[in-house]
Amino acid sequence: MAKLVVLKVGEGSFEQGFPVTMQIGEEGDSPAIQTLGKLPPAPEIPQYYNCWQSAYLCLGWSTRLEAKPIQVTNVSVIDDCWHAVQVLRNRLNSWIHSESFRSIREKWLEKLLPSDEIRVILQTEDELLQRLPWHFCDLFERYPKAEIALSTPAYERVKQVSQLKNKVTILAILGDSTGIDTQADRALLEKLPGATVQFLVEPQRQELNNQLWSQGWDILFFAGHSSSLANGDGRICINQTDSLSISDLKYALKTAVAHGLKLAIFNSCDGLGLARELANLYIPQVIVMREPVPDKVAHEFLKNFLYTFAGGQSFYLSVREARERLQGLEDQYPCASWLPVIYQNPAENPPLWTALSNQLAVDRSRNYQHPRRSLKKIGLQRLRTIMLTSIAVTSVIWGVRHLGALQPFELKAFDQLMRLRSHEGTDPRLLVVAITEDDFKIPEQKNRTGSLSDLALAQLLAKLEQYQPRAIGLDIYREDAVNPQQEDLAKYMQQSDRFIAVCKISDPTATEDPSVAPPPEVPEARQGFSDVVLDPDGILRRYLVAVNPHPASICGAPYAFSTQLAFRYLAANGIFPQWTPEGQLQLGDIVLPRLHSHTGGYQTIDAAGFQMLLNYNSYQSPENIASRVTLTDVLRNRVRPDDVKNRIVLIGVTAPSVGDYFATPYSTGGGTYQKMAGVFIHAQMVSQLLSVVKNQRPLLWVLPQWGELLWIWGWSILGGLLAWRYRSVLHLELALAITVIVLSALCSMFFLLQSCWVPLVPSGLALVATSAGVIVQNTSQKQGQSTKLYSGST
Repeated sequence: MAKLVVLKVGEGSFEQGFPVTMQIGEEGDSPAIQTLGKLPPAPEIPQYYNCWQSAYLCLGWSTRLEAKPIQVTNVSVIDDCWHAVQVLRNRLNSWIHSESFRSIREKWLEKLLPSDEIRVILQTEDELLQRLPWHFCDLFERYPKAEIALSTPAYERVKQVSQLKNKVTILAILGDSTGIDTQADRALLEKLPGATVQFLVEPQRQELNNQLWSQGWDILFFAGHSSSLANGDGRICINQTDSLSISDLKYALKTAVAHGLKLAIFNSCDGLGLARELANLYIPQVIVMREPVPDKVAHEFLKNFLYTFAGGQSFYLSVREARERLQGLEDQYPCASWLPVIYQNPAENPPLWTALSNQLAVDRSRNYQHPRRSLKKIGLQRLRTIMLTSIAVTSVIWGVRHLGALQPFELKAFDQLMRLRSHEGTDPRLLVVAITEDDFKIPEQKNRTGSLSDLALAQLLAKLEQYQPRAIGLDIYREDAVNPQQEDLAKYMQQSDRFIAVCKISDPTATEDPSVAPPPEVPEARQGFSDVVLDPDGILRRYLVAVNPHPASICGAPYAFSTQLAFRYLAANGIFPQWTPEGQLQLGDIVLPRLHSHTGGYQTIDAAGFQMLLNYNSYQSPENIASRVTLTDVLRNRVRPDDVKNRIVLIGVTAPSVGDYFATPYSTGGGTYQKMAGVFIHAQMVSQLLSVVKNQRPLLWVLPQWGELLWIWGWSILGGLLAWRYRSVLHLELALAITVIVLSALCSMFFLLQSCWVPLVPSGLALVATSAGVIVQNTSQKQGQSTKLYSGST
């Protein structure tokens, strides 16, 4: 919220000093802070000002001053003027650094931030204090959104009645144009969007008086010659022969204020006298030039002010920007940027262009509420822009996501989240018998034709059986029948209900990855397929639980090898698999979530069969899912009975020469994905099923489609709100960066604590894209409103 600072300068003099009271508060609220201080005596300041003014008046430009200037412009005079400026500036800064003003200065620096939008009102009746260039003080230079206005200590809110209208009404008086170009002012006003302008060109007094009485005007504009008299009153030259003071139009102006006049712009010379008289009529705001103003400076200020104000900028910041743009002319017109100044009625709120053009007929006695209603309407319009932009952005991102364009990025984010999970410990229900390179060399493997000879397998099974495992799974293909010399092995494979063998389904017509038949001795009920589904990037993130094998496949197993082992384990506890009417697989009270072609970050996958997200147990090495022994360890009796009893024993090859490895979401630390032997992949899958049924370990899950859509849309709206809240690009970028961090933290928390995979990448894109979209729309709207004005003046 904008800040309001009121500096009340009490009665005093430069010889005795001035007491100062500073109030700071939020815009629209009562002051929250009041501090007292004093500007000490500084009798030299009037002298410094007079020196500067003399040098300035001697520049000899063609101004809008009633009196003709002296034509003496030369380089030395300009240098004298700049020197006087520097002296005056230095003295002003030393004045506000005085000890007696320290309490105000420190409170100012303590309570106001450089990012605050600040209105500063200097209340004083001292004419010279009003003429000083306070914006030169270093207190203002560090606040890019602060602008100072003048006011008198006495003020009052006038009861106003605004008329129902949808355009800004402007009464423009083009007075005596002798030696100046008032037509340029006219051209600028004619280009104003959303405004109705009534021009009076060198009018007679009666004509001007009648227009002020006739209807409600929002803005009174004057271009021509003007001046302040010795008694402090101001005069305007309405034509080549007549000049008027404000008191000459007192009743007409009072009526205009009562009818809703909110702003008077006197784009003419030496207007502080005019402003003080208008302040006595309680006009809400006046813009005048402190000193005589060159014609070109007057045109440039008016163009830039109307451009920013009609473009939606606040009144004070519009004046500040237009004033500071005049610095570009100061090589020819020194001090041009300190001429325009606001004269403010403190009882009134500064206007907004959109509020002026969308007024309701209201009693002015409630006028202090009117700007709020206008701001509310503006807020609703901006909120509408944000909502429409967020809907459009979310729709586009949702469509792009549905086509799979974001899938690679979402899977990368998924992998990163998977690596953040905490350690869960080795599953005590599993034991892996690994066939290593050294195991190929033991005597029992002498006549092997594959990874494991019949003799070694027979001895291995015999050793394991004596320790009473719950199930034994052989993750090694054995398409050939057992050697007749190993009759006991063949008999065991045929009859043992705890032995599970693998086969490979694949596509029976495939030539590169053909099907593999199961061992001839093992019946189909104890067969499990070893097939896995890899993502397009070759990473194993899904668990293929069950399929409907192709009729021509030599492997007819409907369940995965790991699924069969889990079934055997759970059957001992009276838990058997069931299929729900909806086609879901149920184990006990647990219904396994089925993966569909559009699930979470997956949008273009083949979801055939029954697939789930593979919920790895998190370890520095995922192979730590189970205790491990080697073939040699078992055959040489180096295994304890408790390591086998009531466990599921998986027998598989880990020898690198065989190449039975798969890439996982885990990293090796060198930027590459960690690979894991197939037997440990199956162990991870077995552990996943057992843990969800026996330990209630949550499975990975995703929000429903409508939930993900709302989640993404919510972040999109937030991006729009940030763009609305922060006008500074730097502040907006900082806010977006913080919000992205918060989004990442929330997604991580959902994943780590609830095992929920929440959309991260599309939400981040929606956040940033909507923010950019709102900025573009605001900029476009602002430019659109002012294009005619801007182009027409260049």
